[in-house]
Amino acid sequence: MAEVIIVKNEEEAGEIYGRCVADLIKAKPDAVLGLATGSSPLAAYRALAKIVKDESIDVSQVRGFALDEYLGLPLDHPESYHSTIHRTVVEPLGLDPAKVHVPGDVLNGAPLEDGDKIAAAGPAYDAAIEAAGGIDVQILGIGTDGHIGFNEPGSSLASGTRVKTLAEQTRIDNARFFDNDINQVPTHCITQGIGTVLKARHLVLLAFGAGKAEAIEETVEGGVSAFCPASALQLHPHATIIIDEEAASRLRHKDYYRYAFAHKPAWQGI
Repeated sequence: MAEVIIVKNEEEAGEIYGRCVADLIKAKPDAVLGLATGSSPLAAYRALAKIVKDESIDVSQVRGFALDEYLGLPLDHPESYHSTIHRTVVEPLGLDPAKVHVPGDVLNGAPLEDGDKIAAAGPAYDAAIEAAGGIDVQILGIGTDGHIGFNEPGSSLASGTRVKTLAEQTRIDNARFFDNDINQVPTHCITQGIGTVLKARHLVLLAFGAGKAEAIEETVEGGVSAFCPASALQLHPHATIIIDEEAASRLRHKDYYRYAFAHKPAWQGI
């Protein structure tokens, strides 16, 4: 079962993630980070950037692989994940841009109709992750329907990086990044598959707010099912789920999760 940590707010969650990753980089200067977009990871990235600055941690060798990318957006579009990752992670942390990769980089806005180019991009991305030695820590958000990355309900739990069609609810949720106009939100994406995600050595999922409570309940205490893609975290040997009180509100065993974390030996970390 994943470790569940219930925190007061996003800042506390960010500090836990930041300390974990900072210690990893100190021990392994060429650590490979799995990166996610969306609002949930932002406090985590801010916390890590502060620790890197305060403790003068050398991040010049750190590598990164993003979870997903929209199809059809040019790389320089402000809401492409290429742009978003560089704005929220690469620049604040001072990472080498050449060492940070997004699934759509090789496509550079190629149209969906360019089937040969798009079909080859997924396997090539998985091969690049393997060539880097695999991801050490993968940060994850979760959709209201339980999706991770852009693996919508029904996604294979063994899937690799590939093209997916976004659910209408996901496009509605993401319209806030596109002037609240769903017509501007792409319909297709390229995303790491659940099988790809599960290969990371440590998974850290963040979720905040009552809107995520049902998805967290299904992820943590429901059955493992492709219809709640995040429930696949139950199959991982080292998964950490960090949530606030509202996101934890539907969990039956939240008192035990608090007790277990309060009595955890400090040397174990997360």
